[in-house]
Amino acid sequence: MTKMISCTLGLAVLAAVASLDISAQQNQMSFFITSAGPGNGANLGGLAGADRHCQTLAAAAGAGNRTWRAYLSAAAANGQPAVNARDRIGQGPWMNVKGVVVAKSVADLHSDSNNLGGETSLTEKGGTVPGNQHDILTGSQANGTLQTGGAPCGNWTSAETTGGAMVGHHNKQGGGDAPTSWNAAHSSRGCSQQNLIGTGGNGYFYCFAN
Repeated sequence: MTKMISCTLGLAVLAAVASLDISAQQNQMSFFITSAGPGNGANLGGLAGADRHCQTLAAAAGAGNRTWRAYLSAAAANGQPAVNARDRIGQGPWMNVKGVVVAKSVADLHSDSNNLGGETSLTEKGGTVPGNQHDILTGSQANGTLQTGGAPCGNWTSAETTGGAMVGHHNKQGGGDAPTSWNAAHSSRGCSQQNLIGTGGNGYFYCFAN
């Protein structure tokens, strides 16, 4: 009986340590792909709505003690200047939920030496994004500045079948003009949820703690 109780207590201690280790990793997390979009295509509620979504998901994962920003660019509108995704995410370094550093700095993030990819670009829950949903909304060029052409899906307020936004391939593979680009592979065909799914995405986007 004593051995059984000792064994049970030992297992409980190991489980508690494992739980604390996961929690600690989540608190260090400073980068993730949203495990779910808001559900209304590229209408994210603007940049502010996208940032709130990042913050909400991070908080649910135990990393809400940091300020989170969506990696999205927006065109000048209503007297406000254009916004470049690279300018709103801090200076780095950034690590995923498992503690793996995906980029050391803004320059590293936008270089060929970044550590982004299918096995490292994880959701806030630690999951991988399915390959058939690898289109990640950015509205950006490869250097992290605003995409050329029109505003990306009405600056993230449109879920219409028209328009479009630049997306990247989180796993750095597929089709498009730049299939290996994590942030500027090709444009979506429309802004609705159905359009995004049809293009190869699901309304996901990158979140960074700054």
